[in-house]
Amino acid sequence: MPSASYDLAVVGAGICGLAHALAAVRKGKRVVVIDRDAQANGASIRNFGFITVTGQQEGECWRRAMRSRDIWAEVAGPAGIEVIHRGLVVSARRREAAAVLEAFAATDMGRECELLTGDAVGDRFPALKRPAAALYSPHELRVESRTAIPRLAAWLAEAHGVTFLRSTEVHSVEPPRLATSRGTVEAEAVVVCPGDDFLGLFADRIGAYGLTRCKLHMLRVAPAASPPDCAVMSDLGLVRYLGYAELPEAAALRRVLEAEQGEQLANGVHLIVVRSADGSLVVGDSHHYAATPDPFAPESVDELILDEFRHVMKADRPRVIERWTGTYASAGDRLALADRPSDAVRIVIVTSGTGASTSFAIAEETIADLYG
Repeated sequence: MPSASYDLAVVGAGICGLAHALAAVRKGKRVVVIDRDAQANGASIRNFGFITVTGQQEGECWRRAMRSRDIWAEVAGPAGIEVIHRGLVVSARRREAAAVLEAFAATDMGRECELLTGDAVGDRFPALKRPAAALYSPHELRVESRTAIPRLAAWLAEAHGVTFLRSTEVHSVEPPRLATSRGTVEAEAVVVCPGDDFLGLFADRIGAYGLTRCKLHMLRVAPAASPPDCAVMSDLGLVRYLGYAELPEAAALRRVLEAEQGEQLANGVHLIVVRSADGSLVVGDSHHYAATPDPFAPESVDELILDEFRHVMKADRPRVIERWTGTYASAGDRLALADRPSDAVRIVIVTSGTGASTSFAIAEETIADLYG
């Protein structure tokens, strides 16, 4: 147990906690990160590793995603994190979906994106079946979460002197002291990043926000003959991602999807496909909400995801080689929350499944609020 005191203690070593550690060391602060697990095991590694900009809600969320994308690009090389591919293509199978993409391209968020016709999509993205239209965004990055998060933590320790206390439970936070399962840690300020743990530290304050949990299904399929060199999304994402879904044109698409793919909508299914370094594809996902989601993963939900995959990709019989589920904090009225129990303590929770995409920017805001 290190005996030194710290400027900042971060409770939680997922992407949100690591982002706060980075923002603090960039301000010259001495940082300790405390986590109950021996290694990253939650939502931060059970995802696409897809830093999504295009499609995020207009305004604060989109701005945070752009800033976080920039920070990912800055730290990836020094931290030994491979950026596997860049960009996003949204394939529109229906004319109603094409109308949403046209409307999006006309907004400020779409100013660096490119609308493509069906023939142009086939030439540029041979892994896709011919759509009615498509939108290409250059903004996105793809990393492999299960390796990127440990490498980010290792780099923070080695290059920036961040102390990590793993397998350590924090019992109470009363700066300048934190009571932990390994003794007392001294820190002038504390940021608590509990993920979807609502009953631990500051349970009364977190409970006031009425949060729930979202469970998602994820799949890895065997390498395709011509894997895409950017991320892929489809019509279903246009009624889920708020940057598209809040456009007036999305209403007509939703009506069509309710009639034609109502089961996918009922299970929160939309399509994201990203490529891994070995050519395999990570495919998902679904969304089911509960205070305590069950641990089961019905094959029927995976088939709904794969059905959309087969409609979009030239891979009619994808072979699934890995499956997993994840859970994250969710709120109906906010994409993230920052609570202030005292001048020296902040609680930060990303409540929208956008942790990889927005945490770095959120962390900069938190640290600026704490230290000015």
